Amino acid sequence: MSELLNVVGHPLILHKLTIMRRKDTTTDNFRRLLREIAQLLAYEVTRDLPLELVPIETPLAAIDAPQISGKKLCLVSILRAGNGMLDGMLDILPAARVGHIGLYRDPATLAAVEYYFKVPEDIAERLVIVVDPMLATGHSAAAALTRLKAAGAATIKYVCLLAAPEGVAALHAAHPDVPVYTAAVDDHLNAHGYIVPGLGDAGDRLFGTK
Repeated sequence: MSELLNVVGHPLILHKLTIMRRKDTTTDNFRRLLREIAQLLAYEVTRDLPLELVPIETPLAAIDAPQISGKKLCLVSILRAGNGMLDGMLDILPAARVGHIGLYRDPATLAAVEYYFKVPEDIAERLVIVVDPMLATGHSAAAALTRLKAAGAATIKYVCLLAAPEGVAALHAAHPDVPVYTAAVDDHLNAHGYIVPGLGDAGDRLFGTK
């Protein structure tokens, strides 16, 4: 695990990911497993959140107890598949603000095209966690991070379920200040820009559209 690439190889995550990879896994199980893995990844990506001591009273005594300091997080979903991870993250981080970036991959050029963007106005003051299941070519991810920085985001982490080496390299080349958290780095991209062995199109499997 490097400072920029964090592969979270927890046994529970890997077990659930194996079930997700199977081509005969049903839509409802795929959706549930993605949500569960997102919850587990949320623990890892928030491991270094700053804390401060605040005075509280338990039923037995007054103490100074730790709580997260500063403004709450901002979770940003790259539509549409990112919403499958967003739900799981919000289970663990219910007070987080939420933003959305709509991007699709041009089938001819594989370049990212934006069609929607909405984030909190005070995003510059928050840690931004960007979620999208697949880091394939890295074009959509890099475009999303560029857009977020233009909107004022200063501290960003990127969380995905699966990554390809090509996508990791492209994202780090474009944004060397953004760490990537993923459950696994697969072998390569095929000619159509899909991760191999991967799990197919995450959005189609998540929403049952193919």
